[in-house]
Amino acid sequence: MTTRADDDPAAGHARALLRGATRHSAARCAALCLVTTAATGAGLLLPAALGRTLDLLLAHAPATRWVLYCAGLVLSMALLDAAQTVLTGTVDARATAWLRRRLTGHVLGTGPRAADRFGSGDLVARLVGNAAEAGTTPAARAALLAALAGPVGAVVALGLIDWWLAAVFLAGAPLLTLLLRAVARDTAESAAHYQRSQGRIAAALAEAVEGIRTVRAAGTQDRETARVLRPLPELSRAGHRMWRVQGRAAARAVAVAPLLHLGVVAVAGVLLTRDRLSAGEVLAASRYAVLATGVGVLVGRLAGLARARAAARRLGEVETEPATVFGTRRLPDGPGRLELRGVTARRGGRTVLDGVDLVVPGGTALAVVGRSGTGKSLLAALAGRLADPDGGEVLLDGVPLRDLPHDDLRRAVGYAFARPALLGGTVGQAIGLGLASPSPAGIRAAARTALADDFVRRLPDGYDTPVADAPRSGGESQRLGLARAFAHGGRVLILDDALSSLDTVTERRIADALLGAGPGTTRLLVAHRSATAARADAVAWLDGGRVRAVGPHEELWRTAEYRAVFGETEEPAHAESGSGAET
Repeated sequence: MTTRADDDPAAGHARALLRGATRHSAARCAALCLVTTAATGAGLLLPAALGRTLDLLLAHAPATRWVLYCAGLVLSMALLDAAQTVLTGTVDARATAWLRRRLTGHVLGTGPRAADRFGSGDLVARLVGNAAEAGTTPAARAALLAALAGPVGAVVALGLIDWWLAAVFLAGAPLLTLLLRAVARDTAESAAHYQRSQGRIAAALAEAVEGIRTVRAAGTQDRETARVLRPLPELSRAGHRMWRVQGRAAARAVAVAPLLHLGVVAVAGVLLTRDRLSAGEVLAASRYAVLATGVGVLVGRLAGLARARAAARRLGEVETEPATVFGTRRLPDGPGRLELRGVTARRGGRTVLDGVDLVVPGGTALAVVGRSGTGKSLLAALAGRLADPDGGEVLLDGVPLRDLPHDDLRRAVGYAFARPALLGGTVGQAIGLGLASPSPAGIRAAARTALADDFVRRLPDGYDTPVADAPRSGGESQRLGLARAFAHGGRVLILDDALSSLDTVTERRIADALLGAGPGTTRLLVAHRSATAARADAVAWLDGGRVRAVGPHEELWRTAEYRAVFGETEEPAHAESGSGAET
């Protein structure tokens, strides 16, 4: 049963992607279609020219002109074939590049949702392997016209020589049609299974590579290898099925095509004995019969198109994940007041945050604490619209984040993470990532605030050291991430456990600088240490997906359950205060 586009959004997106890729190289596709059609035309003229040349030679008539015609056709076919090869490679490369740019932008535009749904390894497999396979579609479609024109033109040529020749061939044409239809259907199904298995292997491999140190430390290399390669038998079955489909098609073609060819030649021989055909026309008919039975070319084209369509559908599945839509409402001047109203967020079928109401007054620092799994990082993501809530809304200075333009929102909100991704060619560029016009002085000042300037200066080329050549610990990476957040500025700064890898002394010094930021900077900190929470103006205590309490750390500390969040069960002898003593 054929799936309708309305019932299969991924298929609809796949067709839209392929149309876009084709339009991107429309001129080259048109040129490729013309070149392949011209090559097919030259191939159809050659048997007639050879037949005419043979008749003239047998009659001892001048044949020089026809010999030159044949030579010209052969040369033209060679040149056109070379042009076809170049154009096909160019169109494939351009279409693949367009698909990768489109899908990469879409994945980045969806935020974490795409990675959560498909997994990073499977996403990479789709953007690299499947995009390359789907990128062959425009060129294959452009060349398919010529692949069809060859057999059709050959049948017409047989009819022009003698209608009996065309009739003999057409008697077996239904078998060829059924063969081609079966090849396209079975190849598409097996290719989809094959590509899904590839994606599962890629996803498992990405997980294993990311946790390679844990795997080595646990001595579970063999177990991980088996886990990564678990889909391999399914991949093998799908691959073998593809080869069986094409093998059966080739076998049937080998069985049917020679019979049709033999039938055409036999009838041509009978017509020759009756003086209805000349020797040259028999030669031409024999060549046209070969062209008319060129099922191998069509099988290859259709199988390639079926694999490409299956790959395009996997890309279409990625596009079904909606990208984040931004508004046009301008952000007014304000102190950076952040407000969550009835925010509900679900992940994996579980409600992580349930009707959260929270206000962070402009220019203040709020620490968010709670046990593992209470939604602290998710709340931090929602606060700067790295994710959208399933219910409720988040406002900045009275404006819902959904209504803000992308650039306004990103200029207003800066982030630092526990495991920052340091993107950019050099260390300096990584710190200045996202700034319209980063200044070296501003980058160095941000690094000094994050206590990163000293170790950056010790690198071989200082701030010009390539990120890949800059050895650093987890704490040093965090400091570079903090430097990027400080360089960003803005009216809101969100730190998602961004101090977790720092030693106590460094954490305290950075916390002093962070919490001593001037007015106009609102700070939201996901904190796991009581010392960090103690330095904040207020603490929001998450418990069971809700805000259990908001207040100063020293007041909340009187509650045993709050102390248990930090692993403390008893109140210390001295009163906990904003001094930030380690507990």
